[in-house]
Amino acid sequence: MEKVKMFSFLKNGAIEYLQSSLLNKCDFFIHSFCTRRGGVSQKNYASLNVSFGEGDEDSNVLQNWGRIAAAFTIPVEQFLVVNQVHEDGIFVVKPYGGYFSSRTELDYDAIVTDRADLAICVKTADCVPVFIVDRVKKVIAAVHAGWRGTALGISAKVVRLLLDNYGSSPQDILAAIGPSIGACCYEVDSSVANAFRNQKGHDKFLFAGKKADKWTLDLAEANQRQLLGCGVSEENIDLCDLCTACNQDLFFSHRGSGGMAGRQINFIMIEGQTPCLVLKGENDYSIQ
Repeated sequence: MEKVKMFSFLKNGAIEYLQSSLLNKCDFFIHSFCTRRGGVSQKNYASLNVSFGEGDEDSNVLQNWGRIAAAFTIPVEQFLVVNQVHEDGIFVVKPYGGYFSSRTELDYDAIVTDRADLAICVKTADCVPVFIVDRVKKVIAAVHAGWRGTALGISAKVVRLLLDNYGSSPQDILAAIGPSIGACCYEVDSSVANAFRNQKGHDKFLFAGKKADKWTLDLAEANQRQLLGCGVSEENIDLCDLCTACNQDLFFSHRGSGGMAGRQINFIMIEGQTPCLVLKGENDYSIQ
């Protein structure tokens, strides 16, 4: 079994994915940071593209979702995908009772729930997928953190919601930060850099570039700093060091592909028997 820091590569059928060994210490949920491998899509979308909004054929995307559902033995209707809009909105799913929302009502970039049998998802192609777990209260969160969401402090906002709404304690919170574009490949202009200058510890993730008015940004580290700032200990954070742009054989990369890329899925789900009714929102916006 190949190791990348504290992340392990695994395979269910044709589906290749990563798991955090830190999160695997908990037994009440399952999680997966999927790669782009194991699907049926072709060319720029090869092969496990899960987004309908990037130009891939709908029939291929549907087959890919079917493969994921079969690999993890989760009915496809139990995957919840919101309309990621690069902001800091959090969708809180209550533990019981049916719900049904229109796509326009699902404009969020994070999902929090203590409901069982609901696979909460984020789609990525360079942005940062973050899973946050309260191992005592048994609450989970999935966060999509592009540069705008990160600049708005979305990971910190999710932790504060757990503390305020669920009575979580920082020492009980675990987090896994999945594959995303690294500082090695993520050059930004001054307008983006300026959005981070007021964040504590920005000197740890924002660096002057080689060209005038250019900066390199480490989005994964920026999100880790937000978690640390909320009292989550470093030993409770698992950070993957795989860059999506450097590893396009494994991951979709919007920047690395020049904007022609699919999306991989990342999901986390509390295991149980609670039925749910969801609508998948498919409108996605790429990192810029």
